[in-house]
Amino acid sequence: MFRVTLAFSNGGAATASAPTREVAMRKFRPLVVAAALSCVAVMSAACGATGHTGSAQAGVDNLEIVVGNSPGGGYDTMARQIAAVLQTDKIAPGVRVMNKPGAGGTVALQDLVNRAGDGETVMTTGLAVLGAVITNESPVTLDQVTPIARVLEEPMIIAVDAASPYRTLDDLIRAWKADPAKVTAGGGAIGGPDYQQVMLLAKAVGINPRTVNFVTYDGGGELLPAILGGRVQFTASGYAEWAEQVDSGQIRILAVSGEKRLEKVDAPTIKEQGVDLVFTNWRGFVAPPDISDEQRTAIVAAFEKLHSSPAWRERLQLNGQLDAYLAGDEFATFIDQQQTTVETVLAEAGLR
Repeated sequence: MFRVTLAFSNGGAATASAPTREVAMRKFRPLVVAAALSCVAVMSAACGATGHTGSAQAGVDNLEIVVGNSPGGGYDTMARQIAAVLQTDKIAPGVRVMNKPGAGGTVALQDLVNRAGDGETVMTTGLAVLGAVITNESPVTLDQVTPIARVLEEPMIIAVDAASPYRTLDDLIRAWKADPAKVTAGGGAIGGPDYQQVMLLAKAVGINPRTVNFVTYDGGGELLPAILGGRVQFTASGYAEWAEQVDSGQIRILAVSGEKRLEKVDAPTIKEQGVDLVFTNWRGFVAPPDISDEQRTAIVAAFEKLHSSPAWRERLQLNGQLDAYLAGDEFATFIDQQQTTVETVLAEAGLR
C-alpha cells in the first residue's frame, strides 16, 4: 500500500494509507485553501486604493517580484538573486521582493489574479506551484494569469547521508526494490519537483509508485536532521539547496537527473548509471491577468535582458542551474504540458 508521511515541525509524524489520506486531503485541503484565499481576496479589495493599480505607461522601473513561499527557500533565493542583477544592470532599478507564503504558493497566486491589469508585478512560479495548484484543488490556476518567462532549469540530485551504506545509485535501488516501504524518501510538498523526481525514479526502476514511502518536509532546514538522523534514507532536491552540506561532507550525492553532469557535482547522471530517466525542475515568472500588450512586452523585455546578463549566467553556474529561457506564448504552452505531466505522476501514485 502506498504511504505518505507528513512531518511536522515539532518532530511528530502522522502516517495514513492512500485511500484514507486521499479522502482527508479532498475534504480538508480545499477548506483550508479556500479560507486562506478568501482572506487574501478581502485584503486585496480593501487595499486596492493604495496598492498597485496598474501603470498606464509600460515599464518595469518599480517592478515587484512576489514570492509565494517563505524567505530562504529556492524561489525566494532565485527572486533575490534576480532582483540584485536587475538592479545592478539597471534593468529595473526599483525592483523589490515581497514574500506572500501560503498553500504552496496558491495564496500568492490568488492575490496575483486579484491584481488584474497591474503591469508592475510578477510572481515566481514553477513545478512546485503547479503541483500545489493541483493537489490543493486551488480555485485559481496558472491559466488565469499571464505567462512571462521560464528563466532556469535545475537538474535534481539524489543524495544520502555521508554515512549511508548506499555508496552508489545502484546500492540504493537494490535496497529500495527489496523493500520500498523501508527505504524512505524525503522532500518537499506532494506534487512538487522533489516528489515527482522520486516517483519517476521509482517507476523507471520497476517500483510501483503506490508502494513508495515519501515523507514531506517544509524546506531543507527540517529535512537535513531527518537525513542525518536516519529517519529518511535519501532525498531528491536541487543542488543549490544542499551545496553547503555537500561541501562540508555531510551529504553525499549519488546521481544528478539532467542530461549532463553538473560542473559543481562529482557524481554521474542517473542515465549514465543505467536508468532511462532525465528530469529537471524549472522556475519562471507570471504576471497578473489583463495586462496590456505594451506592459507584457516591457516585462518580457526585462527578462530577456536578464537572460543576456553575464552576472545572471555566472549566478546560474554557481548554483548548479541551467539557462532555460523561454518566453511568452511558448512558455504558456510549456506550462500546459507540465500540468499534464504532474497530473499523470499523481495519478500513478494513487492521488488523483
